[in-house]
Amino acid sequence: MDLVLQGQQAETPDLKRLAKLTRATEIRQTRPGVFRLAEAEPAAEVAELCRQAQLDWGFIPARRKPADFRLLAMDMDSTLITIECIDEIADWVGVKPRVAAITAAAMRGELDFAQSLQQRVALLAGLEQSVLARVYDERLALSPGAETLLAAMHGVGARTLLVSGGFTFFTDRLKQRLGLDYTASNVLEIVDGRLTGKILGNIVDAGGKAAALRRAQDDLGLSKEQVVAIGDGANDLKMLAEAGVSIAYRAKPVVQGQATYCLNWTGLDGVLPLLGG
Repeated sequence: MDLVLQGQQAETPDLKRLAKLTRATEIRQTRPGVFRLAEAEPAAEVAELCRQAQLDWGFIPARRKPADFRLLAMDMDSTLITIECIDEIADWVGVKPRVAAITAAAMRGELDFAQSLQQRVALLAGLEQSVLARVYDERLALSPGAETLLAAMHGVGARTLLVSGGFTFFTDRLKQRLGLDYTASNVLEIVDGRLTGKILGNIVDAGGKAAALRRAQDDLGLSKEQVVAIGDGANDLKMLAEAGVSIAYRAKPVVQGQATYCLNWTGLDGVLPLLGG
């Protein structure tokens, strides 16, 4: 196994300390801010030392490469993009703090996701449909490193899935913009140009996200080991469990405790070194 270390402030003393702790045979810089410690042995102290040094870390098979993975599945809100779309939509009707509090509790796993989504969407009843476009145009931004990650995975022939407890208005546009292969999300009911406060069809909750990943995996004829999934909230846990490699990106504690790897300091391009890139 090799130990991958990533961070904006990777300092030589920290790297040497970790190399000594893990009995690594070599420290190699693979790109700016990314280091690989060859033939490293796992040690319990690594997590705390990396936390103190603000380094993301992960032990990976020495021969792993991005082309080993054929499907990349990602959550949308606060993962592929920096915002929670529903919170920003709620800002137009003056209920953002209320909606954001419910969103945060749901992401921590404290509320049933489907019920919380219905509760939040109900507060948007009567809002003009045009607000959705304003949120997309004025507030939605890709997370750092998102385009680098997607370009690299597309470059090795991997397919991409964007699966979200959010809304098709946003996932459809991101699919076209980024060349994604699959999407799954919720449909807002709109009548006479205004949101009704309801969702059409089945809600894409935790189970729905996992099912979307399995459908894409089956469609492509892949094994679990060929799938990598990225998320940040409790409603991503079932999806993450379906993947051979799961990554918690700037995630809630409940997610960080169950994912294969965690990224807290680097952007989404930090996924690539964990895949052997």
